[in-house]
Amino acid sequence: MKLTDLLDYCENLLACASIRDYCPNGLQVESCRDVSRIASSVTASLDAIEKAADEKADVLLVHHGFFWKGEAGPLSGMKGRRVRRLFAANINLLAYHLPLDKHPQLGNNRQLAEQLGIMNARPLADDSDMQGLLWQGDWPQALTQAQMAGHIAQVLGREPLVLGKQPASIRTLAWCTGAAQSYIQQAAELGVDAFISGEVSEQTLHQANELGLLYFAAGHHATERYGVRALGEHLAKQFDVEHVALELDNPV
Repeated sequence: MKLTDLLDYCENLLACASIRDYCPNGLQVESCRDVSRIASSVTASLDAIEKAADEKADVLLVHHGFFWKGEAGPLSGMKGRRVRRLFAANINLLAYHLPLDKHPQLGNNRQLAEQLGIMNARPLADDSDMQGLLWQGDWPQALTQAQMAGHIAQVLGREPLVLGKQPASIRTLAWCTGAAQSYIQQAAELGVDAFISGEVSEQTLHQANELGLLYFAAGHHATERYGVRALGEHLAKQFDVEHVALELDNPV
């Protein structure tokens, strides 16, 4: 298939033009015009590029790409080495950040809900400042703090860091994958029992305690590896191309 057809489809599917972001979404490095094999990974690290090259991929599809707002522009040092390797392996780099977080079916938040078994998963209504990134839902049955932490660890393969007040039981929750610890105030205002995100900051402990909200920091990588995989699988079916999900461990 043609790279241009893939780009046009993703642009429409993910509604990229309607979303404010901190990086360009879509094609970030162009190396070839035809696509027959897609490799997906959370981040466009050199390890991911090398694995995509080993897989003979024409496209490396990622959530975290290059050219972030405020980042130095020159293609030198680490970034230069990554870009040179993409060109040497004839691999196109496609990156979708916030559009992939918020997509109602393929996005990271929806996919995390499906992995964890959260019911009635839905984006928070009227959250224009957050662009549909904060979600809420319910557990099928009440869980204790220990049960919920154990369930998250079993599904994601990573023990979550648990902060804040322990409720008698957990039935309702809010979540936003990645580095969304700053949404803890909005989550508390929903009146939920717990909030899940990926990362944690120094002030998050105090916020969780003072807001009376249980917070699970489940890992940036761990909470965001499902959206890009779902997108890759969807594209493989849509265009009859091959897709391989690259697994690179990251404890953060």
